[in-house]
Amino acid sequence: MLPTITHERALHARGFPNCAGIDEAGRGCWAGPVVAAAVVLAPSIFQQPDLLAGVNDSKQLDAATRSRLFVQIHHYALGVGVGIVPAYLIDAYGIVPATRLAMTSALLSLPCPVDALLIDALILPDLSLPQEALIKGDARSLSIAAASIIAKVTRDRLMQTADRAVPGYGFAAHKGYGTAVHQRALATHGPCALHRRTFQPLLVYDM
Repeated sequence: MLPTITHERALHARGFPNCAGIDEAGRGCWAGPVVAAAVVLAPSIFQQPDLLAGVNDSKQLDAATRSRLFVQIHHYALGVGVGIVPAYLIDAYGIVPATRLAMTSALLSLPCPVDALLIDALILPDLSLPQEALIKGDARSLSIAAASIIAKVTRDRLMQTADRAVPGYGFAAHKGYGTAVHQRALATHGPCALHRRTFQPLLVYDM
């Protein structure tokens, strides 16, 4: 079952026309930033939802499909914002506060006003905007699913760049997730500046 605009329509009916869907990528990684995206769908999507046909939870899509939809979302969104929080701040604040920081940064980078928020699994308690935390929101809400694609593609591209800057860890392939290849690279090279020292298995290394 694909995500719908049911939640967005409900917020519109309550007088909140500009609803931002928010999601993150990279929360569970051993290395690299956590990246959040905020997407406000254009009015045309409420008339023709099929303009974003195929948009789904980014984890359900292959890389080529995500890249194609990344362009499509930018074309049909009223606004797209991205927030990036690096590994050293994740270590300083913890992953949940860092994720909220990335989400807030994504909101602040939007080029349009926002009336309400639909967020995958979290709320942003420091913001007074009306908001709903939807469990598995990227599979239920079209704007959250769109945000999940923006966040995932943005982060993957950052990790591909990191692979060229810090070769030997395989970042382009595993994107910082905890794979066997990544584990072997850590055993060989030790952690680099992109690693989250407060995450297992990095705790065994001196900070």
